[in-house]
Amino acid sequence: MTKKLIIEHLNAWFGSVQALKDINLNIEENSVTAVIGPSGCGKTTFVRCLNRIHEVVDNARISGKVLLDGEDIYASTSDPVLVRRRIGMVFQKPNPFPTMSIFDNVAAGIRLNGIKKKNEIADAVERSIKMAALWDEVKDKLYKSATALSGGQQQRLCIARTIAVEPEVILMDEPASALDPISTAHIEELMQQIKDKYTIVIVTHNMQQAARVSDYTGFFLLGELIEFSKTPDMFTNPGDKRTEDYITGRFG
Repeated sequence: MTKKLIIEHLNAWFGSVQALKDINLNIEENSVTAVIGPSGCGKTTFVRCLNRIHEVVDNARISGKVLLDGEDIYASTSDPVLVRRRIGMVFQKPNPFPTMSIFDNVAAGIRLNGIKKKNEIADAVERSIKMAALWDEVKDKLYKSATALSGGQQQRLCIARTIAVEPEVILMDEPASALDPISTAHIEELMQQIKDKYTIVIVTHNMQQAARVSDYTGFFLLGELIEFSKTPDMFTNPGDKRTEDYITGRFG
């Protein structure tokens, strides 16, 4: 398989507090990689380092490399805006633009990318909403407020908005943690449907979810990557006692 992201000796700080310690792992193209571990272990910081969102926080810094198709996204010649266009992010809490319609939420990034023709924008919006498995539910109310949607629908709308700018990698930070079981199932099904087109990294506190949706899993503890392997191996035959203790519920 092709390595989409290569993380080498990644360290991250908030001021003097070190949140990540020498992280090394490869993320395969067109796969789902789950990041698990107890609260405060560095999961969210890790994914935020993968598209340079970490650095927008005051006093935040990193060392090491994150290679996207072999190019370091932290190189001095790298443009953070272009990085975030190639590596999109879906956050824990659905965050549709509250003053915009469903259509305009998805169209916003398309317009920022310089597409002006109305028919091209409309086609891209429809395609993205369909890919997010939301079209049948919203096709008759595209120009109504996005905030009128349910939480699960809002999260799929945010995924559609991310897809619309055609990223290569999609980061998801606990995308279903605030959703009901039916909406969670929609998000999980969606990840399986789109991974042939995108590389997905998901942070989840839900062990069953990681086992259901991911091809690879990384277990983080106190800022360190304790173990990284294929998901079935991680859950049936973990290589580290700490991984086993977390998976079996002895702590966390």
